[in-house]
Amino acid sequence: MLANIVVVVAGVVALSVLPTAVVPPASPLAGAATSTATGAPEGNPSPSPQADLPSADLPPPVPATPESARQVKANEVGAVPVLMYHRIMKKRLASIDRTPSQVRKEMEKLARNGYVPITAREFVTGKIDIPAGKHPVVLTFDDGHASHFALDDGGTPVKDTAVGIIYEVARKYPGFRPVATFWVNRHPFGLQGEQDQARAVQWLTSHGFEVANHTWSHPYLPGLSKKRVAEQIVRVERLLKKLGGGPSDTLALPFGAMPRKKSTVQAGGWRGDRFAFKGVFLAGAQPSSSPFAKDYDWRAIQRIQSNGKKGECRKWCSQYWLEWLGKHPERRYTADGDPGQISVPQGLRGNIDPRWKQRINAY
Repeated sequence: MLANIVVVVAGVVALSVLPTAVVPPASPLAGAATSTATGAPEGNPSPSPQADLPSADLPPPVPATPESARQVKANEVGAVPVLMYHRIMKKRLASIDRTPSQVRKEMEKLARNGYVPITAREFVTGKIDIPAGKHPVVLTFDDGHASHFALDDGGTPVKDTAVGIIYEVARKYPGFRPVATFWVNRHPFGLQGEQDQARAVQWLTSHGFEVANHTWSHPYLPGLSKKRVAEQIVRVERLLKKLGGGPSDTLALPFGAMPRKKSTVQAGGWRGDRFAFKGVFLAGAQPSSSPFAKDYDWRAIQRIQSNGKKGECRKWCSQYWLEWLGKHPERRYTADGDPGQISVPQGLRGNIDPRWKQRINAY
């Protein structure tokens, strides 16, 4: 079913994102978030948060057997929701904006329904190390907006930013692992100064978050030459290296728009610097296939826009898909608790990519 839907809906979502994603990054939150992000002491490139921040450490692996996999109904070739967020604003100005309350409620619902966050890097490399019976979810934030991350004067993530909300939910639901992926452009988190940018990137990466490439100026890539596409990517890679992050293993395409030649954004170089990604993400309209499945394509990974069920989101955004996965648990990725094996019902072992056949645990 999932493979058939993308043909129908990918264009719909792309059209809905194109006019709104070009809104400039400034927002009522930008000033406050930017000023608090610079409150760290001088000479401390990675501010220490308060001690009560939940840990992003992975759980110890538990060896899976056919019987243990059967007990939790493990299905590690099931669908994985990769949720796509943009700005978080008290008053939404565009259809893809979300309020802090909307983000908080969605994440609390994910936690109650047994979802455990992993980063996009962990997803594309197959490092889905979550407890048995749980389901992975990839939380992704585009554009490096000021509403995604800022620190207060005590070095703690500001309330109602993406990171602040994630930690708030993780405190309330200890099984909700506090990690996410932030795909940034040339001004990460709305910060102008290199020192402040470095503090932000290093704080996030040292706490288990991923900061990766979303191109330098967020252009429409199909309209650029191969050389210009490479320049857009390499400039962000250079910036992240300078800030103490990178290299990026993942790339989110601006507007979800693929260049005419897919390989242009998979690997390449510009003026002596190279890039090579393990996963390229769209702005699509459905859950992703498991990275262990035959139909998984790392060059064009589907995402789901975080939104309700109104208008063109009636079927293709997060509320619809999370409800659908809840009604069809047999189609959802359910972990076996053992990152070294891939557990599936016997009838689904043929869905596993042959590259992973040595790790199959069928029941």
